[in-house]
Amino acid sequence: MNTPEFDQLVINNVDFLKPFAFTLTRDNETAKDLTQETIFKALANREKYHVGTNIKAWMYTIMRNIFINNYRRKSRQNVIFDNTPNDFLLDHNQSAVSNAAETNLNLKEIQTAIHNLPDIFKHPFILYFEGYKYNEIAEYLKEPLGTIKSRIHFARKLLKEELSRY
Repeated sequence: MNTPEFDQLVINNVDFLKPFAFTLTRDNETAKDLTQETIFKALANREKYHVGTNIKAWMYTIMRNIFINNYRRKSRQNVIFDNTPNDFLLDHNQSAVSNAAETNLNLKEIQTAIHNLPDIFKHPFILYFEGYKYNEIAEYLKEPLGTIKSRIHFARKLLKEELSRY
């Protein structure tokens, strides 16, 4: 097949590419770009087309491969867009400084709130906080599993109310 015949064959099948491109991209502008790139690749690789091959299927395959390659390229780039007006701060080395005094005060308040829990809730909650599982706490305290879960739930609820300013 000579070049003008092939070019005409590609041009005659362009209209079938547009809906497929939109199906892949779900965006009109991106679909137009994908269609143009597919036509370009088809024309640039005319020597790879074998006479008798379904031209639509051949061009669909080119389009699908371009789409997949573009998708993979974009996912590898991991581009993060920052639309803030403070562009000068993007490369500014900022480091967080922890305030040990404030942390210690917060920790003391939490420990005080736990200590002020009623004993019926405090003991199961402390065991749970230390990493024991519900069934281990139930065995240790010789209480039903549902009771332990309920007491830990109510302890958390009381702590939330007590420490609500955080």
